[in-house]
Amino acid sequence: MKKYLMEGIGAFFLTLAVVMMAPGNNGGMAPLVAGAMLLAMYYAGAHISGAHYNPAVSLAVLIRGKLDRVDFTYYWAAQFAGGGLGAMMAAFLLRCTGNGEIMVRGNDLACTLIAEFLGAFALAFTVLQVEYAREHTGPGFGGVAAGFVFFAGMAIFGPISGGYLNPALALGASVAGLIAWSDFPVYLIGSLLGAAAAVSLFRVINSEPA
Repeated sequence: MKKYLMEGIGAFFLTLAVVMMAPGNNGGMAPLVAGAMLLAMYYAGAHISGAHYNPAVSLAVLIRGKLDRVDFTYYWAAQFAGGGLGAMMAAFLLRCTGNGEIMVRGNDLACTLIAEFLGAFALAFTVLQVEYAREHTGPGFGGVAAGFVFFAGMAIFGPISGGYLNPALALGASVAGLIAWSDFPVYLIGSLLGAAAAVSLFRVINSEPA
């Protein structure tokens, strides 16, 4: 089950990155942002599921004889489900984008909460999977993975919330006048809830007790 969950999470964030970066003129950044998200998700899930996040890759691995048919079926189900949910979340968040200003307005707070939650979740989950999973015996690439997922998170969620994904950064942004002080609790709550959700899923995927 944990393999399928990992495939769904990876497909969700990869699709979210691609769809969020597709509209408008992103200065050619869409491939780089999507690639950064894929790299981070690969580090996070390679030791769990192989980090396919792509039905075509799973088919290739099946033909190669490294994936059994039962797993292949569930991999596809998880990947398509994750991709569909990622696209729906992206469609919702794209409606939240204003004129590209970083200063958050009052009617954007729900969108800000969701953006900071998702970004902090991706960041915390990646760090946990790369550095703290018992099954992961390879060299630690937590810094690389965290850097790439933070880069992708800022690019994806920047037009919505600023893409801080970090209460300390959000505090600094408040001091600098980029965030209204009255909105700071939204950033704090969103990031901390995202981190808590990341720990919960990390424990499920790695079969650790709560």
